[in-house]
Amino acid sequence: MRRLGTRILGYAVGMLLRILGATWRFRSEGPNPLIPDHEPVVAAFWHRNVLIASWVYRDRGFSVAVSRSRDGDRIAALLGALGYQQTPRGSSTRGGAAALHELVKLVVSGTTVSIQPDGPQGPARVSKVGIVTLSRLTERPITPVAFSARPALRFRSWDGTLLPLPFARILCRYAEPIVVRAEADEAEEERHRLALDASLDEMTDELDRELGLLP
Repeated sequence: MRRLGTRILGYAVGMLLRILGATWRFRSEGPNPLIPDHEPVVAAFWHRNVLIASWVYRDRGFSVAVSRSRDGDRIAALLGALGYQQTPRGSSTRGGAAALHELVKLVVSGTTVSIQPDGPQGPARVSKVGIVTLSRLTERPITPVAFSARPALRFRSWDGTLLPLPFARILCRYAEPIVVRAEADEAEEERHRLALDASLDEMTDELDRELGLLP
């Protein structure tokens, strides 16, 4: 019954997000490789943007890594209602190796996948190295993506999840891809992880400032 309730809730939230998103004023900047028929990439965005990103990339057959938790169950149900492919279940704290294996298979088969590298429990805006390892194993670049929105509700959660209100302005920005060599060692992976954090932070702060959310 709990699983059925989760699916119903996911469908209801998905429909609500589709209706709400239809009112948003969306603008993106930078080269966008997250389009149908493009070579698969590994997309990265901060966990606070999970609702915005779920709507932006709906119905494209992408896949998103989701944690093995009750919150993860809800997110997986929402993603299914929004037209995403199977969601590999696992995170840095539970089932990470199995999820990484599934993600590698998806990317190699031609599917773009997205990861919130600071999830599932934070700290916010500090990525784990798993996304860099995925890029190395698949030889596909990481595309950093940032979002901001105003007006929006900011949940009192560890990540400050954003839910844009009706007719909100949504800004999206893509950075240059981060290319990880197949031969990269741990030290090189760590440098790429820090570069990813810096890229996402810089774009996020710029977009927040443009919308008047930061001085």
